[in-house]
Amino acid sequence: MAYYVYVLECSNKALYTGITTDLKRRFKEHKSGKGSRYTAYNPPKKIKYYEIYKSRSKAAKREAEIKKLARSEKLFLIKNGK
Repeated sequence: MAYYVYVLECSNKALYTGITTDLKRRFKEHKSGKGSRYTAYNPPKKIKYYEIYKSRSKAAKREAEIKKLARSEKLFLIKNGK
């Protein structure tokens, strides 16, 4: 099974990072207000970036790494990849 670590751009310009096994479904959940409390109040505009992992453990570790990045570092990641 594939695990996606993703970064969304929200309506308030924030970058939201998450993990899922179905990227399209999860984006729809966020858009409908049922994905997370944060995106319920700051709806996502688009998926800006994602990475695919074979194990949940590796994906969760990467998600944590991305969440710790400064906004400028996240923008660099989005623009330039890993």
